[in-house]
Amino acid sequence: MDSFKALLIEERDGKVSSGFVQLDESQLDSGNVTIRVAYSSINYKDALAATGAGKIIRRFPCVGGIDLSGTVIESGDSRFKPGDQVIATSFDIGVAHHGGYAELARVPGDWVVPLPTGLSLYDAMALGTAGFTAALAIVRMEENGLQPDKGPVIVTGATGGVGSLAVDMLARTGYHVVALTGKESEAEYLRSLGAAEVMLRQSLDLSKIRPLDRARWAGAVDNLGGDVLAWIASTMEQGGTIASIGLAASMSLNTTVAPFILRGVSLLGVDSGYIREPYRSGVWQRLATDLRPPHLAAMSRRIPFDELPATFGEYIAGRAKGRVVVELAGG
Repeated sequence: MDSFKALLIEERDGKVSSGFVQLDESQLDSGNVTIRVAYSSINYKDALAATGAGKIIRRFPCVGGIDLSGTVIESGDSRFKPGDQVIATSFDIGVAHHGGYAELARVPGDWVVPLPTGLSLYDAMALGTAGFTAALAIVRMEENGLQPDKGPVIVTGATGGVGSLAVDMLARTGYHVVALTGKESEAEYLRSLGAAEVMLRQSLDLSKIRPLDRARWAGAVDNLGGDVLAWIASTMEQGGTIASIGLAASMSLNTTVAPFILRGVSLLGVDSGYIREPYRSGVWQRLATDLRPPHLAAMSRRIPFDELPATFGEYIAGRAKGRVVVELAGG
């Protein structure tokens, strides 16, 4: 391939913009595994990066896309050989190292995971960082003692990519899932993914959060942060576990120590960006087996590469639902 198409994010006069360009292999970043990209995906982080709505990019210019799946075409890493189907997500991909919004990518072998048996390259990107993060949250909570018989699990930001996948995975594994959303129109969508109950965020009085409120949740997957996370902490059951995975509402957290010292609540920080092997492959194996979301196809849609820039607006405006897979070479 003499040249290849990429969505390049640049900064000029303090303004961030992105657009399609032609690059050649000499312009790829350093790494010992070169991949022909089949699919990428759109995460909220990708939309913030490409539009400049958030200060995500740490190096300009940078090819966007924090996720990619594809086929190895050249490898200096003995773990991978040409023809291998692989996944690469997280680390510096798409923020400080050319990412998945290109027909070719070159990354360090330590950032690459073999495609697990049971997943296609498309499936891997329907999951992507969102699915990996949701699964990692569940694995971390299980390690902390959470089981379906302990009680209900609440998922906030439930219609987003991570939230939808968390609802689906938790319901599959037998949990009583309560989906919290600000979108009343999406209640049936959430029930179709397995939510036993749907709560509207508008029903919460977040102006009066008590140090300890009525105990309701054995577990929580929180995408929002801020006052919603503070309310969740105050309503956890004895020994409950919260996985904090997002800050869509706020980076702040104003709470008290009461839930943690009087109810033994655990607040687990979930960072999917820098989890290394063998833990990373272990989570992907779970995604290919017992944590595979049964409604993955229903909650995902594919778009051609050319439509990528026009789709970012859905994320910035808060209209995105489920997962969007970007088709590059396909496969």
